[in-house]
This record gives sequence, C-alpha cells and structure tokens, in this order.
Amino acid sequence: MDPLRNPYRPGGGRRPPALVGRDGEIRDFEIALQRFEIGDDDRSQLLYGLRGVGKTVLLGEFQRIAEARNWPCHSIEISERVDFAKEIANLARKALLQLSAREKLGDLVRRGLSVLRSFQIRYQLPEGPEVAFGLEPALGVADYGSLHGDISDLLVAVGRAAQPRGSGAVFTVDEFQFLPAEEMEALIVALHRISQQGLPVLFVGAGLPSLPGKMGDARSYAERLFEFRRINSLGPDEARLALARPATERGVRWTEAALDAVVRRTRGYPYFLQAFGRHCWRAAPGPTEITEVDVARATRDAFGSLDEGFFQVRYDRATPAGHRYLEAMAALGSGPYLSRDVAARLKRRPNQVSAQRDALIRLGLCYAPRHGEIAFTVPLFDEFVRRTST
Repeated sequence: MDPLRNPYRPGGGRRPPALVGRDGEIRDFEIALQRFEIGDDDRSQLLYGLRGVGKTVLLGEFQRIAEARNWPCHSIEISERVDFAKEIANLARKALLQLSAREKLGDLVRRGLSVLRSFQIRYQLPEGPEVAFGLEPALGVADYGSLHGDISDLLVAVGRAAQPRGSGAVFTVDEFQFLPAEEMEALIVALHRISQQGLPVLFVGAGLPSLPGKMGDARSYAERLFEFRRINSLGPDEARLALARPATERGVRWTEAALDAVVRRTRGYPYFLQAFGRHCWRAAPGPTEITEVDVARATRDAFGSLDEGFFQVRYDRATPAGHRYLEAMAALGSGPYLSRDVAARLKRRPNQVSAQRDALIRLGLCYAPRHGEIAFTVPLFDEFVRRTST
C-alpha cells in the first residue's frame, strides 16, 4: 500500500482520522457552552480512564469547539515541574487578553487585569509584556497569600469579564491526578465559588482512574461540581469504524476478518488501533484491500513499535524494585490484583512492599481501583511485561 497515503497516526493527543465513540462527551460539552451563552450555567467536566483511550484527544476537540464559538480556551498539563500558580495566572492572562482584543478595553476586563496584577505581585510572577496597560493592582483582591482565596478571586474576575459578552472561558488541565492535594483543593474551592455565582468559566480536567477519588478526598463536594465521565476503550463496532472509515476515504477496504483480528488484538483501545492500522497499511501489498493475512504479517511490527514507544518508556520510569513488583503483578494475569497476592508472589508481606506499590502509583503506572487492590493504568501492560521479562 502507498505509504504516503497511510491515514493512521498514533501519537499522544493526536486526533485520529475518525473520532468515533465520543459523541456523548462532545455533545455534553457543546450543550454546556450553549447553556452559558443563553445566561444559564452548567457543571465543569472531568474525564478519567486508562492511558491510550483518547482523553487528551477529547481535550483538544473541546478546545476546537470552544474556539469556534469564540470562547477563550487555554490548556496546561500538570507535571512535577509545573508552577501551578504561574500556570493559572497565564491561563487567566490569555483569557483576559483575548476578551480585550474583541473590543475596546472594558471596565470588567480592566478590572480582571488589575486582579491579575495583584495575583502576580503576591506570587512573584512575571507579568509578561502584554499586560502593560499601566493598571494598578486591585488591592485586597487575589493578594491574601492563601491559594484558595486568590485563585478564586482571579477566576471570578475572568468569569465576570466574559459574562456580558455572552460567552465565557474554558480551561483544560491534562494529567490532573498529578496536581498536589493543596493546589487541587484550591482549584476545587475556586470552581465552587464560580458555580455559586453562575459565572461562565468551564473547567475540563483529564486524568487516570484514581482522579475522582483524589478529588473527593480534596473536597467532599467536588462530585457536585463536575460531570464525571469515564473514558473507556471503543466497542467492537466503533473500533471497526475507527479503522475502516479512514481507509474507505482513500479507496481501501478492510476485510471483516482483518477488522476482527485487529479489534481482538487491541481490545478496542484507540491508541493501539491507530498503531495497528498504520502497520497493517504498511504490510498490505494492496492496492485496495487489507486482509487477515496482512494483519498477521503486521502484528509483530505493531507490537514491537508499541513496546518501544509506548510501553518501555513507562516501564523505564520505575526502579529495579518497582520492576520486580510490576513483574509479580503481570505474572498473576490481567488484573486488577489483590495487593496481598502480589506481595505473596514476591514472597513478602504486604507492608514490606508497600513502598514499591506507592511509588508505582505516584508515577502513574498503577492505581488502586478499591482498597487492597492494584491495577495497571496502561492497557495490555501485563502482556508487555510478560513478553519482555521472560
């Protein structure tokens, strides 16, 4: 098959050529924007699920939808190196500047920029050359030194600046589970205040399956502020469509047996579907059909690519002790696993390997579905560990 016409594009956060199986999430987001535009309000959203299911792709899709409706929309990704106060200030600055660009600087936008200056001064953040309006800081607002109150003041100012324009601001935060507890609590408090005032600031967070529990631990009322949406693998019909539609648009068909073989091997996980689609296209002689024989020929290269570029980079983040814990998990099957069974596999008591378990959870390689359980955050990771550790 012509490699130049290969439509499949595996990659972190890259929109697949056929975004299928996510109509409900997209519809709910569009409705939330429309409700704010008519003067009503709606809840922020939280997407959670395993790696490779397309959470980051959805955040990008939401951003495109918001921008098409003339909403300022800005994003951050949480990591150990992120200064959260600085990132929130940057998000607010971008939103306010975008709002001000639509018309002559209005009083509410001017007020918002003054609040931003107070926040920047209090947290010793650079103002950026764009906020050179000669505005004085808003004294007594966003300058208390309490992250809870100051982030609330800042986001409220953004919401008030956007409200008269019949739109609002959207902030998306990826890898939200890595946000420290104090900062997560501060953001939840800010969103609670925004919700109470009905201001058009919509927050969309994405993270691993542990995220809802972490948010509940940070503030008990978090569940009332968000629409929680679990993002899963695609069903068989959706997975087939994700493979078949891009090929059909380029004059190529998959046989039913070939589609079934890929869906079975990938279990419908979107990232894996794209990886297999790319390698099956390369393996097929063509010119207009991909068969089960082509899938069999491509399987080794597809898994080799996933091992090197998707699994191994995550596995390498763990210590040798962590590797042994991961291998003990994988030896027990597909999971979830009882922590005591993993410890027994290592010939240790649970408390003797709890440090390794906790470290793997902090790295985002594992999560605890329930008390006393542990599972991989990466689909098919158990197969990779068994494949590479023997």
